[in-house]
Amino acid sequence: MKQYLDLLQHIMDNGVQKSDRTGVGTKSVFGYQMRFDLQKGFPLLTTKKVFLKGIIHELIWFLKGDSNIKYLVQNDVHIWNDWPFQSYLDKNNLAEKFPTYSQEWKDEMKNYIKRIKTDDEFAATWGELGPVYGVQWRHWKTTDGKEIDQIAQIIETIKKNPDSRRIILSAWNVGDIDKMALPPCHLLFQFNVANGKLSCQLYQRSADTLLGVPFNIASYALLTMMIAQACGLEAGEFVHTLGDAHIYNFHFDQVAEQLSRQPRQLPSIKINPEVKDIFDFKFEDFVLENYDPYPPIKAPIAV
Repeated sequence: MKQYLDLLQHIMDNGVQKSDRTGVGTKSVFGYQMRFDLQKGFPLLTTKKVFLKGIIHELIWFLKGDSNIKYLVQNDVHIWNDWPFQSYLDKNNLAEKFPTYSQEWKDEMKNYIKRIKTDDEFAATWGELGPVYGVQWRHWKTTDGKEIDQIAQIIETIKKNPDSRRIILSAWNVGDIDKMALPPCHLLFQFNVANGKLSCQLYQRSADTLLGVPFNIASYALLTMMIAQACGLEAGEFVHTLGDAHIYNFHFDQVAEQLSRQPRQLPSIKINPEVKDIFDFKFEDFVLENYDPYPPIKAPIAV
C-alpha cells in the first residue's frame, strides 16, 4: 500500500489549510488518483490494522438497500453511530448536556446503542440516516414515483453488454441530499470489462485520508471482486479518484506514526465460490488470509 502512504505524504507536503463543515480544519489537496491491481493482493492497509468485519458488514448493508444503523450495531459495527447519535442529541436538546466526545457523551452513546439494539420503535426513529448509500444503490426514486435498482442494472449490463461505457452507479441524488445524515462522499463509480477482467473506478468527492480512505479502498476492491464473481469474470483494477483529499488537523500525529511504518505484504481474501448472486453474500462467505498488520492507530472522527 505504498500508494496510500504516498498520498499521506503528498498532502502533508503540498496541502493547504482549509476550514471545513466540522470546524476541525484540514490540510487538503484537490485531485489525486491511486490504482490497485487486484491480482496482486487484496488492498487492505498493513501499516495499521483495518477493521475488515466493519467493511464487509457495511457493504452487505449497502447491498440490502438499508438506511438504518440497527443491522450494523447488531453486528457490533459502529462506524455510522456518530451521525444519528449527534442528531438524536441535537433534536432532543441534549447537545449541551453531552459535549461531543466528552466522557458523558461516550456514556450516553452506550445507552443510545443499547436502545437501538433492543427497542425497535426507538431504532426506527433515531437510528435512521435518511436516503444514504444503500437507498440510492437499490431504491433510487424517479420523478414518476418508480424505483431504480442500480446494482441490478449494473449486473445485467455487465452480463449483456460488457463493452458499455454506461456501467455507472451514482449515489449523488441531488433531490435527496438534504435528507441524508451525511451526503455521499464516495458518490459515483463506473465499471469496465476488458480481457475477461472487471475493473472499477470510484470518484470520491471528500476523502478523510487517515480514517476513511483505507476503508473505502478495501470496500470498493471487495465490491469489484464480488461483482466480478457474480458475472463470471476475474477482478482487474480498482482505480480510486479523489476530489478533496484531506487530513484533519487533529490527525497529524497519527499520520506521522502511519508514515513511520514500512508496508508489509498484502493479504488475500477468499470469497465463497458457490455464491453467484450479488445479493446472496453473507459475512461468512469471506475469509482473509495472510494479514499481518501493525497495531491500530486510534483517532477521533470529525462529525
